Amino acid sequence: MSTATLQGRTQPALSPSRTAPGWGTRLRRGWCVALLWCASGVLGLANAQGGASPPSYGPPQRGVEEWLERLQQGATIASYVGTYVVSSSTGAMSSARIWHVCEGPQQFERVDTLSGQPRSTFRRNDQITTIVPHARLVRTEQRDPGGVFPNLLRLDSRDATADHYSAHEVGRGRVAGLDADVVELQARDELRFGYRIWSERQTGLVLKMQTLAATGEVLEQAAFSEVRLNLPLDVVKPQFQMPSTEGYRSEHFERERIDPAQGGWSIKGAVAGFQPLACYRRDVAGPGDVLQWLFSDGLATVSLFIERFDPRRHNQAGDSAMGATHAMSRRWPDGSGAWWLTLVGEVPHATLERLVELLVHEDK
Repeated sequence: MSTATLQGRTQPALSPSRTAPGWGTRLRRGWCVALLWCASGVLGLANAQGGASPPSYGPPQRGVEEWLERLQQGATIASYVGTYVVSSSTGAMSSARIWHVCEGPQQFERVDTLSGQPRSTFRRNDQITTIVPHARLVRTEQRDPGGVFPNLLRLDSRDATADHYSAHEVGRGRVAGLDADVVELQARDELRFGYRIWSERQTGLVLKMQTLAATGEVLEQAAFSEVRLNLPLDVVKPQFQMPSTEGYRSEHFERERIDPAQGGWSIKGAVAGFQPLACYRRDVAGPGDVLQWLFSDGLATVSLFIERFDPRRHNQAGDSAMGATHAMSRRWPDGSGAWWLTLVGEVPHATLERLVELLVHEDK
C-alpha cells in the first residue's frame, strides 16, 4: 500500500542498483517511502496502546466496499499533524513527522525523517520535492497519487479490491489516545497480503496498519505515536514553507506516460485482481530507456521495471524480501534473453513470479 531511505534496515541480497546507474538508489528509496507511507506502526505499539476488543457495539458490520470508502475519505480530512513509526518483522524501525492539509482536491504534505540522515519531503498532489541536507541535494519528481499511508486506496480499483478481500470488524482500540474501529481486510487468495487497520472513530483516518502474512504473522506495521486532527490551517500551513536550498544541486526526474503496447509489451492473461495502472518511460542515467509498469489490486502495488540487458551492469539476478516488500531481478526471457526485469511490490513472491510468466514482448 503503494509509493521514500530508512536507516538501520538490513539491506536485501538483491541489489537493484544494478538495474541502471543511479536508478537503484532511487528504487531503494521508493521501497522506504512505500514502507513509510503504505505499510504499518511499531510492534510495541500494539501492546502499549492495547489491542482490539471483541465486537459488542454499534451498527451492523460494514461490507468491504463501505470500509474502503471510509478509509479513502479518512485521508481527506482538513488537517492533521503527527509522528508515526514504521517497523518490520526483521526488527528495522524508523520514524517521521508528518504535516497534512487538504483543501478541496488539493493535498499538501510534509514528511521529515526523525531517524537516520535528515530528509524532508514536500508533496503537492503528485508533485514531490525532497531535500537532502547532508548531500546538499534537491530532488523533484512526479509520483502516482493514492496508495500511500494513510491514503491507502486507488479509487479506480475499489470494485476490484472488494472481489479479492473480505472485511471483518474485530472490535475497537485506541491509538495515540484516539478511539478507533478495527477491521481486518483478509486476502481471498495467496497472491496478496491481508491488513489489520485502526480507523479513527470520527474521521476514518488510518491511525495504524499491520500487513499480515497468510499465517497471521505481522510483516510490517506503521502507526501514529501521537497525532492532532483538524488543527487550524494557519497553524499547519507555515510548515510547508521550504527552507533555503541555496548552493544545493538539483535533480529533476521526468517520466513520460506511454502505452506499453507501443514498445511491444503486453500481459497474456491476468494475475487475479492486479490490473495495469500506467506505464512510464523513466528519465534515468545510463544507456537506453527504463520502463516502469504499475499494477495494483487497489491496495497492493507492483512496479515492473524493464530495460535492455547490459552485462556490465546486470550481473546479479536474485530475490529479496524486506518486511512485506518483495523484489526480484531476472534476465528475460528464460534467464538468457535481451531484457532485464526488476519487480518490486508489497506482495508475496509468487505474485511477482506470476507477472513474469505472463509477460510478452513482440519486436516492433
